[in-house]
Amino acid sequence: MLVKYWMRKAVITVNVGDSMQEAINRMKEYFLQLLPVLKDGKLVGVITDRDLKRASASDATSLDMHELAYLIAKIKCEEIMTKNPITVPPDFTLEETAALLLHHKISGAPVMDKGGRLAGVIGQRDIYRALLSLTGFEKRGLQLAFSIVDGPGSIKQLTDVIRNYGGRLVSVLSSYERAAPGHRLVYIRAYNLDRGQAPKMIEELKTKGTLLYLVDHREGAREEFAESERVE
Repeated sequence: MLVKYWMRKAVITVNVGDSMQEAINRMKEYFLQLLPVLKDGKLVGVITDRDLKRASASDATSLDMHELAYLIAKIKCEEIMTKNPITVPPDFTLEETAALLLHHKISGAPVMDKGGRLAGVIGQRDIYRALLSLTGFEKRGLQLAFSIVDGPGSIKQLTDVIRNYGGRLVSVLSSYERAAPGHRLVYIRAYNLDRGQAPKMIEELKTKGTLLYLVDHREGAREEFAESERVE
């Protein structure tokens, strides 16, 4: 999943000469976590909530409301922006982007094309949207988690059972993180299942691997069968 398919292309920006008040207004109006700052059409910085709080924190305690409002209207964006911001290219994967945001402890990043032009902005909320799409959460079906022996066809054994009960597979995710040696964790989301047949299907699935938990998002039911994660 590439950044260019999930970034926000309609980017709200400010110029270096705009006031801090203008930056505050735009971030509130458009519910932004990140505001690119331009100079002559080129990206020169970004403003975040952290920048706004840092800019006013030292004076806020000693000024009254009128003085603080005057200060905010007087300060320019170039004075409070973070210069040389972290950016990502459009062909970055969402995983690469998430790792970058976590490493630098930032909420988002401008997306720059090969010509050095601002192409969009990618943030935590966009990654959340992608995660919901990837997992098929909106289908409101069943999510089942398993610990299985890591061998050829082990995932197919699970999915074949679900299909045999009429289930439509939305997503199949797998990870070795926190799995026991020689095993892997598998997370399957399916819908179109006859809930009356679910107990029988579950018993059959238990013969193919260790069923950790089941969440029925349509019915709001949850059941844990075994310890879900092995913590090192």
